[in-house]
Amino acid sequence: MRNVATLVQRELGAYFLSPIAYALLVIFLVLTGWAFSGGTFHQGGDASLRGLLELSPLILLCLIPFLTMRLISEEFRSGTIETLMTVPVSDVDVVLGKFLGAVAFFVVLLLGTVPYPIILSMYGPVDPKLLLCHYVGLLLLGSLYISVGLFFSAWTKHQLIAGMLSVVVLAVMTYLTRSIADHVEGWPKAVLQQLSVFSHFGDFVRGLIDFNHVVFFVTMTALFLFLSVKVLEVRRWR
Repeated sequence: MRNVATLVQRELGAYFLSPIAYALLVIFLVLTGWAFSGGTFHQGGDASLRGLLELSPLILLCLIPFLTMRLISEEFRSGTIETLMTVPVSDVDVVLGKFLGAVAFFVVLLLGTVPYPIILSMYGPVDPKLLLCHYVGLLLLGSLYISVGLFFSAWTKHQLIAGMLSVVVLAVMTYLTRSIADHVEGWPKAVLQQLSVFSHFGDFVRGLIDFNHVVFFVTMTALFLFLSVKVLEVRRWR
């Protein structure tokens, strides 16, 4: 775990030295601020982050691939992956370090939304359990998206390709499966609903933490991390 912690610190430090990370932070705050104000400050709006949550999958789908596309691709492009592989760290350490570093930066992004509940409290009572549910859902959603982006970053040394593939796959996982499920019946509908990220995220928007949804996010995140390790192992021995 010491190696993982060192890699997390290295990755988090690299984010704060990158102008792209600050640009993403600004864009994230602008988009979430727009979603928050549009979903809350209107007639009949409730004192919750529901409006923001409903648009969060789309916002994160557009931003997180740009956050993750360089994670391993940049190491291969610049040749620093050879140095990284010569130190006593395993492929699992590398993947976990990159993943947790990106998740830590994502948490920093989420901290930028903390003023929103404070603003809501000025207009009415805010349910702390509902708020906790919202942030748990966002963290699980962001972690899954990061694991998908990390997988494609490990798969190719071209950052742009990694980012584009991440966007396409995340769009399919989040929206296309749900859209097709609305037009079919029987077991195909049930399967597609189970595979749809948005279907599982919906209960977090409504303030419900269902164990099945948590298992889905954790399992899918672990799957893409496992695939990232395997891809890295293959590329190491090429």
